Amino acid sequence: MAYDPDGEERLRTTPTGTAPPSGPDAQPSPPPRPGLSYAAPAPIAVVPPVPGTVRIARTLWLLGFVAGLTVLVGSFLSQDGHLERLRSVVDGMAPGGDAEAVSTASGIVFWGSVGALLLMILLEAGLLGAIMARHGWARWALVPLLAAHAVVTLLATAFLMPEGEGANYVTLLWGAQLLLALVGLVLLFLPASSAWLKSRRTVGR
Repeated sequence: MAYDPDGEERLRTTPTGTAPPSGPDAQPSPPPRPGLSYAAPAPIAVVPPVPGTVRIARTLWLLGFVAGLTVLVGSFLSQDGHLERLRSVVDGMAPGGDAEAVSTASGIVFWGSVGALLLMILLEAGLLGAIMARHGWARWALVPLLAAHAVVTLLATAFLMPEGEGANYVTLLWGAQLLLALVGLVLLFLPASSAWLKSRRTVGR
């Protein structure tokens, strides 16, 4: 029962017309149930483990990068000897030329060769990263890039090959780099590698 300010007595009722329970045994009414959801939950993408062929290919490529960068670092540290040798080569091709022009041409040839080889390594590293992110097109892009790398290396031998015993080490490192990259590229086309790369499209559906 409740009393209004004007003294009239009224019965408090619930919307159904019955008085709400009161007293120590009264229980609170349960909260309303949420409505039914007809939206399907988002599927949980299961990332397959990297197969052994891809892991080995990545290791071979990384070792090849180390071999190639070793040559570039050695060329940078011994740039004075390379530039002196290139000056004699350029002067022999155009005898009687200006000394400053010969030095400029030698520097362009040397740094151009170093930059071209470094660019090849950076591009290959970027494509290798795309492959590890399961982009299958990247392995196809590595095929012409590796062929271009071999051509650039062959041309660079005329400018970055040191004299004496050091030439053997440079030849060995460059040969190892190209061989490791070639074997790693072949491994990326094996069935296990192809299935892992194609699984990205299957999971994305």
